[in-house]
Amino acid sequence: MASFSNVSIFFLLSLLFHISNAAIFTIRNNCQQTVWAGAVPVGGGQRLEPGQTWTLDVPPGTTTARIWPRTNCNFDASGRGSCETGDCNGQLQCKSFGATPNTVAEFALNQFANDYFDMSLIDGFNLPMDFSPNSGGCTQGAKCTANINGECPDALRTRGGCNNPCTVFKTDQYCCLGQFIESCQPSDYSRFFKSRCPDALSYKADQTGTFSCPSGTNYNVIFCP
Repeated sequence: MASFSNVSIFFLLSLLFHISNAAIFTIRNNCQQTVWAGAVPVGGGQRLEPGQTWTLDVPPGTTTARIWPRTNCNFDASGRGSCETGDCNGQLQCKSFGATPNTVAEFALNQFANDYFDMSLIDGFNLPMDFSPNSGGCTQGAKCTANINGECPDALRTRGGCNNPCTVFKTDQYCCLGQFIESCQPSDYSRFFKSRCPDALSYKADQTGTFSCPSGTNYNVIFCP
């Protein structure tokens, strides 16, 4: 009995630790159009009408995570279909990252007692976004409300959004590959994004848009803030 009790206590303590360090992500659609949120590795996807909210309980230790908006989607009863932007292999319930262009909220939870998060325009832009903490006294987040689609350079324009130069030109320089892995520099195109949304990452070597909060912090992801 003593051994069983010790195991039970350990299980309960582990459960309490998980609950106390999990993060609640509140995803809200403030746009005037329907948005299909994508979320991996936790969540999958959710259709959000204007004003609707989707809440995710994300376990501590979750890494390489993304939340992003998908637009102009059509899915059948089985959850198969397509989206104009942010499509994830034609699935309502995403299991992979969205196709460019898409505005991305990225995060890793409970890494050395901290969460790390950013908003990324490295994959381009489709909708304005606010990605910010809402608890624990942590206040600094990332917001991008500029008219990126309306001001997008002609070379990057695409249906429903503004593409990134790597997708368009497919060169090592714009993709930070090959000889440019260690010496990747901002381009005129990445400066276009950065000048309008300074909180967001604009190219792969950008180190000016990553934020941290204590583990256990909760977050808002708002489309069209």
